[in-house]
Amino acid sequence: MSLNDHGWGNQPGGSKGGGKQGPPDLEDLWRDINRRLSGFFGKNPPGSGGNNGAGGDSGMPNISPRQFGGGISLVVVLVAVVWLASGFYIVDASQRGVVLQFGAYKETTEPGLRWRLPWPMETSQVVNLTGVRTVEVGYRGTEKNRVPQEALMLTDDENIVSVQFAVQYLLKDPKDYLFKNRDPDAAVTQAAETAIREVVGKSKMDFVLYEGRDQIAANTQKLIQDILDRYATGIQVRSVSMQGTQPPEQVQAAFDDAVKAGQDRERAKNEGQAYANGVIPRAQGTSSRLMEESNGYKQRIIATAEGDASRFKQILDEYKKAPEVTRNRMYLETVEQIYASTSKVMIDAKSSGNLLYLPLDKLMQAGAGASSELTDTTATMPRGTASVPTVANDIPSQIERSAPGNMRSRERGER
Repeated sequence: MSLNDHGWGNQPGGSKGGGKQGPPDLEDLWRDINRRLSGFFGKNPPGSGGNNGAGGDSGMPNISPRQFGGGISLVVVLVAVVWLASGFYIVDASQRGVVLQFGAYKETTEPGLRWRLPWPMETSQVVNLTGVRTVEVGYRGTEKNRVPQEALMLTDDENIVSVQFAVQYLLKDPKDYLFKNRDPDAAVTQAAETAIREVVGKSKMDFVLYEGRDQIAANTQKLIQDILDRYATGIQVRSVSMQGTQPPEQVQAAFDDAVKAGQDRERAKNEGQAYANGVIPRAQGTSSRLMEESNGYKQRIIATAEGDASRFKQILDEYKKAPEVTRNRMYLETVEQIYASTSKVMIDAKSSGNLLYLPLDKLMQAGAGASSELTDTTATMPRGTASVPTVANDIPSQIERSAPGNMRSRERGER
């Protein structure tokens, strides 16, 4: 029987149109399949007698349906083993495995070789926890490739600044990261943009551009983490790095001029402060010195006045005891004090209109020369010899000889 024979169940030798029809014989069908397989491999079945005639079978050995069923079982076993082996998966030390049972979360597995029920009952996902991920806000790739709609923001003093920064984050909870949010990475970007706008909106422009960059980064990181924790994203923010803070490009030139003016102002202030630091201490020192000198002068004048008053009281007491003697003594002391600082004296004699000139400086020089000669003479005199009076002691006699009476006698002699 051939597979191409559409008259399955017809009696042999019957016509196509007549005869009794019935179901095909399974034995004949199986025998025909074996014959065709044997012809395909070019082998003769054993016991065929070597005939390839019309009634002979050729090809592979006859396989019974029982043997065919055993092969199917073996295939099924192999498929089952492969299916069960597909449940094995490996989790690295920096990763965590998440097992899903019919699409729902079941457990989180630690690093190592793990097994779960094969698909479609269970599936697994491996999540990297130590890999640092980065989100850029205000730029992409480099600072020159700006994104104005993200970078431009308003400050507290109603100025516009361009802020570019990057957020680095890690995963701390794989379950929350996979199932609590539809797109956690996009949530980080949105949270970062929201946080930076809030922080910059509460700060002045100069604070954002210059001295407050580190503080703004710290406040932004804290606020981003609060937002991500509120939405249970399973993300831990590692750092926020400020890439650039500057005014918009349209006002960059004017802003640079303002910055230069501010720098000039600071330089002038520093120079003035340096000058003040040099002048003020000197002025304070001079003031302190003058104060000390004035205090010393004050104390000296007070002490002198007190001493003069005390001396005057003592003189008054002595004057009351002996007025004439005290008066003469005061006169002589005053004359002595006056003559001690002068070398020339003019005396107006009462008896005549002539002035008497006393060359005290000459007399003192002569007296000093005579005293030096006398000292030399005295040094050479033997012991016991009386000393010669000095010329200085003879000055009164010279003055006496130069008195007005002697002058008048000299004048009469000349006449």
